[in-house]
Amino acid sequence: MKQSFALLAVVALLSQTFALPFVGSVNQKQHYITQLVQVPDRGNLGVDLCPTCIQFTDQAIDVLLNIILNSGVVGTCGTLCSALATKTGSQALGAVCNILCDVVGIEEFVKLLQKADLDPIYFCELLKTCAINDNGDAKITTFSVSPSSGPQGTFRIDFGYTSMNGTGTGEIVLEVMTVDGIPVESGFIHELAQAGNYTSSFSLKAQPDPNCDPSQGPCEQWIPGDYDVKIGKQLLYDKSSSKT
Repeated sequence: MKQSFALLAVVALLSQTFALPFVGSVNQKQHYITQLVQVPDRGNLGVDLCPTCIQFTDQAIDVLLNIILNSGVVGTCGTLCSALATKTGSQALGAVCNILCDVVGIEEFVKLLQKADLDPIYFCELLKTCAINDNGDAKITTFSVSPSSGPQGTFRIDFGYTSMNGTGTGEIVLEVMTVDGIPVESGFIHELAQAGNYTSSFSLKAQPDPNCDPSQGPCEQWIPGDYDVKIGKQLLYDKSSSKT
């Protein structure tokens, strides 16, 4: 007889606005959670640099700040971004660096990197590649897990929220409170959305990760028991008014 465990849906509503680092930079458990339906649906709006900027900055901001610190004055975008490509071994990062740096010029680009305080989303807001909504709000209205209990396998998590004022750039954070206390969470970029009702879905792979190396940290085994699932919408605001 197969042992089973239950997933208990718990809404963690974060309607206030505040800033936080991009979860992708610290999360080690992305293997388990996949976003099935993005919210909001951006549609065919042409080039959108916001997600590209956030992903780039999450990977590159530490290296860029070290290059600036060690080099002193950096003359051009090309010089800085070539150094980034060399340090990381990624020509793709160097190319995106050039695109973003050229938006504001080298002096402003360096100034914004230093001001962002290692926060990728805030940096991209300062760069104006990601939208800001200081009055953003969100109230989660529906939240369910299917099946609600069962053996190890894949579970679908659906939720909906409504916004009266629209939302700015931020993250949707999904967290599973495991029986053994090993953190399982993922953050997904949430871009500007107009006022309205929205839905999204995630897939939770509640099975041991075959690639998890126990010498590098604990590995979640998904033992039988009750698992709370929390979801939150974390919004950002323009911190420039609160920093000197």
